[in-house]
Order: sequence, then C-alpha cells, then structure tokens
Amino acid sequence: MKIILGSSSVGRKLIMHELAQEFRFTFEIMSPDIDEKAIKFDQPSDLVMAIANAKADTLVSRIKEPAILICSDQVVLYENKIREKPVDEKEAREFLQSYANVHPETIGAVVVVNTENGKRASGLQTSKIYFKPLSKEIIDGHIKSGLALSGAGGFSIHDPILKNYIDRIEGGFDSTTGLSKELVKKLISRVGGMFMK
Repeated sequence: MKIILGSSSVGRKLIMHELAQEFRFTFEIMSPDIDEKAIKFDQPSDLVMAIANAKADTLVSRIKEPAILICSDQVVLYENKIREKPVDEKEAREFLQSYANVHPETIGAVVVVNTENGKRASGLQTSKIYFKPLSKEIIDGHIKSGLALSGAGGFSIHDPILKNYIDRIEGGFDSTTGLSKELVKKLISRVGGMFMK
C-alpha cells in the first residue's frame, strides 16, 4: 500500500525519511494547498486538529488508489498565544528575540487516513523548547536561510546553526516539527497500516 505524506514541510519530510529507513518503505509527498488562515479556533489544540483534518480531507479526494495518508499541523505557543508562520522578516526577528525570555511550546496534530478501509485516526503532541540566548548574527542567519518564514513561531530546529542554540527540548525533537514518530506509528497501526503492527 502506498504511503503519502500530505505536507511540504522540510522538517516533516526528514522525519518521514527516518521512519521510512526504520521500516523499509518508500513514500510520496502531496501538498494539500489549503487556506490555513481561513480556519479559526480559539484553542490551539482545536485549531491544529481542524487544519490537519482539512488537509487530509482535501488530499483524500485526490488519491485514486489504496494508501495511508499522513497529514499534520502545528502552532507555537508563546505566553499562551498562538504563533503561526511569521508574515515577514520583521515579525520573524521579533519572535526569535522573544525566546530569550519565554520558552516556546509547540502543539501539533497528526491525522492518518487509510483510503482503502476509510479508517481515520488522530492525535496531539506537545513539546517545549529551551533556547540559549540568540545573538543578532544567529537570528540574521536563520532569517536569511529562509527557514524562519516557513516554520510556525519563526524557527526551524533543522537549521544546523540554530540547532546549536537549543539547550533542551521537552517532548522530543521530532514533536517540534509537528510529526512525532511515535504518534505516527501508533496512528498508522490504528487505521490498519501493515508495516507498523
């Protein structure tokens, strides 16, 4: 059965490559191309779950053969306020500078659909990231890489330079990308995925 990652996120692709190596499978990538900003919920967990389900709904209609579809979404919380992808470099800089004082948390949702039997399973994951102080040069470099504008909260821990300025992570490295390997394995098993049983 085909495995499809419904995401264009670099971090999620890397996590899927790790799973693919561990369980010896290949996967395809499909981009859901939905208007995430049009989906509104006050609670972060409700928001990410709704967006992940919307991505899955969009892609299921385009899949014409039996497949396991994996979709996810994530937001960053800062002082209990949702931070999505920054709108510009100025906002990305403000986000990154603020992490010296308050440690951002991530909340992610994963939705897995088996298109053959119609089963769907979902779950939430959280993490907290403790950054070391980020200098202007580090922040400038992260923004220049383009990764700051493509990640919720204005950062990607896959940036090799920024990664060195993480003191510790509660909840697991892969959870910070919105695609926890343990959660993905559990959800695939729940929908009847063959290789994770």
